[in-house]
Amino acid sequence: MRIYLIGYMGCGKSTMGKRLANHAGLQFVDMDHYIEKRNCKTVPQLFDEFGEEGFRKRERKALEELSEFTDVVIATGGGAPCFFDNIDLMNRTGKTIYLNIDPKILASRLLKSKTERPLIKGKSKEELIDFIDETLKKRDVFYKQAHYEIIQPDVDLDEVMGMIS
Repeated sequence: MRIYLIGYMGCGKSTMGKRLANHAGLQFVDMDHYIEKRNCKTVPQLFDEFGEEGFRKRERKALEELSEFTDVVIATGGGAPCFFDNIDLMNRTGKTIYLNIDPKILASRLLKSKTERPLIKGKSKEELIDFIDETLKKRDVFYKQAHYEIIQPDVDLDEVMGMIS
């Protein structure tokens, strides 16, 4: 079994991924952390050094490697499904679940986040909500290709497992 969690940054992919993996007896991989270990640099450092295009190429390589893992829940980066044919690769090699969380909830979570996120650095709450809305309009075409969609932030894990099995 291979489960990919997709959705906007701050939607809870890592949190749900850890809980779901533990619940189902699977391993958990956070794709951003995987990329950081493989490149010996943080995601912000990779963005600074190689730009978004260079980062996305490294992200694709990581996805190809992770698509070979078995019995795993993978929390992807927010933009991962939207580049190359990444969403097709994920849909071919596993079950994809889109965590579709309201933009206002996302903005609140991201403003409180301790994680440095290059794409939203220095934005006010209003700017952040506008940015999220704008980005979601572009990404939705990819996110909506997921096999499953979850809209409640606190979904029951048995329900998720029942949904995908």
